[in-house]
Amino acid sequence: MHARLESAVKPFIANHQLAGAVMVVADSEKILHTIPLGWADVELRRPMQADTLFWIASQSKPITATALMILVDEGRVHLDDPVEKYLPEFHGQWLVAEATEDHMLLKRPSRPITVRDILSHTSGLPFRSALEVPTLDVFPLAARVRSYAMTPLLFDPGSRYQYSNAGINTAARIVEVVTGKDFAEFLAERIFEPLGMKDTTFWPNQEQLSRLAKAYRRDMQSGELKAVQIDQLAYPLNDRQNRYPVPAGGLFSTAADLVRFYQMLLNNGTFEGKRLISENAVRELTSRQTPAGVAESYGLGFVVNGPVFGHGGSHGTNTVADRRKNAIFVWLVQHVGTEAQDAFRRVDQIFSEWFPDHSK
Repeated sequence: MHARLESAVKPFIANHQLAGAVMVVADSEKILHTIPLGWADVELRRPMQADTLFWIASQSKPITATALMILVDEGRVHLDDPVEKYLPEFHGQWLVAEATEDHMLLKRPSRPITVRDILSHTSGLPFRSALEVPTLDVFPLAARVRSYAMTPLLFDPGSRYQYSNAGINTAARIVEVVTGKDFAEFLAERIFEPLGMKDTTFWPNQEQLSRLAKAYRRDMQSGELKAVQIDQLAYPLNDRQNRYPVPAGGLFSTAADLVRFYQMLLNNGTFEGKRLISENAVRELTSRQTPAGVAESYGLGFVVNGPVFGHGGSHGTNTVADRRKNAIFVWLVQHVGTEAQDAFRRVDQIFSEWFPDHSK
C-alpha cells in the first residue's frame, strides 16, 4: 500500500499541482504507514515530515461535536432540547418566508432549533453571520453566537440541510455555558489531554509554527505554486489576545493526533483503556441524522456513509474511518484548489480497496 499511495501522489508534486502531503494509514490500535511527501515550504525546501502541522479547518467539526456529546453522556445536555434552553438569546427566532433584493418577509419557524439540528446542519442557520467577515476569529465566541441568534433562519428547522459553521459554533457555546469553561480549555481537558493530542490547538506556539505547512494554490497562468495566507483566520496565528477559537474550523493538528481521535471512535469511545464518550454517543455521532428526503448524509459533526465516517477541510485535508474494515486514512495537505481533491480521490480509492471487510 505504501508504494501505491506514494506513486499516486508523486505526479501531483512533480507537476506543481501540490506542494506536498502527509498520509497516514492506521487501524484501531496502531499506525501502519506514515508517508510524508514533497514540501511543507517550497521556497525554503523544507520537506514534509510526519509531525508537520496543518490547519485542519472543518475537520474541527467532529471534535466539537464530540465535546458536546460528553455533556450529553453526563445528562447535562439533551440532543432534542431546543437551543434556547441553554442559550436564551435564541428564543423567538424569525424565519425568512420570502426575500427579494429590496424586500424580506419574516415569519415564525414551525418549531425552535434543537441541539441535534445545529450538529447536523439542519437548523436553518446560515454558514456565518455578518460579524465574521472577512475573518472568522476576531470576535469572542459568545458575540458571534449572539449574532447568529439575531439572524433569521433560512428554512424551517429539520426540513433541509445547509452546511453551517454557525450551527457548530453554537454547539461549542452551549458547552461553555453549561460547563462555565472556555471552549478551548474544555477541549484540552476532556479530549486532547486524554488522547495525547499534544499538537492540536487553536493557537500554534512558536515551535509548532516552525512545523506548519505553508498554504499554496496553483497559478493557472504560470502553472507554478503560489504561497497564500489562510484567509479565514487573522494573523499572527499564535495571537491569543486578538484571535478567538473557531470551533467549526479553527484547529491546527498533525496526522498522528487525528489518528488518535479516530482510533477512540473505532474503539467505541475508549482510548488506551480510558473512556471518553459512551458507545451510544459514538453511534449518534457517526450515524446519519439528516432526514430521509435530504440528499446529504450527515451525522453529528461527521459526514457519514454507512460504516464510513469522517470529514474534510477547506484547504484539502480529509480523514476517513471505516468501522467495517477497522481502518483509518488521514490525508493532510495545505492547498487551495481542486488539485487536492483530485489527489485525495485517487489515494482514497487505494485505501478503500486495500483493507478486507471484517464483517464478512
